[in-house]
Amino acid sequence: MVKFLIIRFSSIGDIVLTTPVIRIIHKQIDDIEIHYLTKNIYKNLIENNTYITKIHTLDNKNYKELIKSLKSENFDYIIDLHNNIRTLKIKNSLKALSFTLNKLNFKKWLLVNFKINKLPNKHIVDRYLDTLKPFDVHNDNLGLDFFLNNNTNINNFNIPNNTKNICIVVGAQHFTKQIPSNIITEICNNTNYNIILIGGENDENKAKEIEKNCTKPILNLVGKLSINESALVISKSDLIITSDTGLMHIASAFKKDIISIWGNTVPEFGMFPYMSGKNSQIIENKSLKCRPCSKIGYNSCPKKHFNCMNNIDTKKIITSIDKILK
Repeated sequence: MVKFLIIRFSSIGDIVLTTPVIRIIHKQIDDIEIHYLTKNIYKNLIENNTYITKIHTLDNKNYKELIKSLKSENFDYIIDLHNNIRTLKIKNSLKALSFTLNKLNFKKWLLVNFKINKLPNKHIVDRYLDTLKPFDVHNDNLGLDFFLNNNTNINNFNIPNNTKNICIVVGAQHFTKQIPSNIITEICNNTNYNIILIGGENDENKAKEIEKNCTKPILNLVGKLSINESALVISKSDLIITSDTGLMHIASAFKKDIISIWGNTVPEFGMFPYMSGKNSQIIENKSLKCRPCSKIGYNSCPKKHFNCMNNIDTKKIITSIDKILK
């Protein structure tokens, strides 16, 4: 029995993007056991993954107990897809042979601060898979995985099944990644399809503002869904409109057509939708010299104008919706 430990602590999108690594190891290496280490709040993203034998969770209060528990597993290999000081300490403690993601932080820094792009034209999934080269496995080109809980149910939310549904992701972890309310409202008011809004509890006020300004009824589920319920809504939708978020990657796992709208981050970081629907499109404002201003995001625009999102061509989005759904 060969035992692997895969490490990725956060966040939603990053963890979903590791799923090809899990599947490929499981299917292409014989007599194997796969363990996954993540933060407890993200456990629900992978707890239904049938390729994982056991999930370990990081809790700062019980760090010593975690190390003791991991040592008792006697792992043969560690695949470190997070690569920070904490994962280094874990690897040093376990003393198993490890293979670690190159995060290319210096090249990202060059792009953010000097707009010099030395990053490889390579998706992060393929960079994750580079850590498996010593095991003589190959990319099966099946894309991302997201395993729904069989008990997940959204029947109470009255999602229409006799029309085409557009699911719009309202929020994002950082403000400078979020699609502005007025743009979402304009999209809602200029399409003839059913609109479903999803997002977290922090996005509820924004969603209510959008709903108030819409000239037709929309289904506002923001703040009402678990991550599994949000994934199920996505799986039942015909088109997903989202910014650079974890739900974008969940939509990719369901091979959905995605219109992804990019603010302060850029697809060149390698985090664009991976093997999503064939009609997927990327919408971004390429005319700004200040973009990208961060590899992650900010709570407000550093330049105070937020033109990376505010100047997005909404008419182009609406035209794209009609082309994709017709």
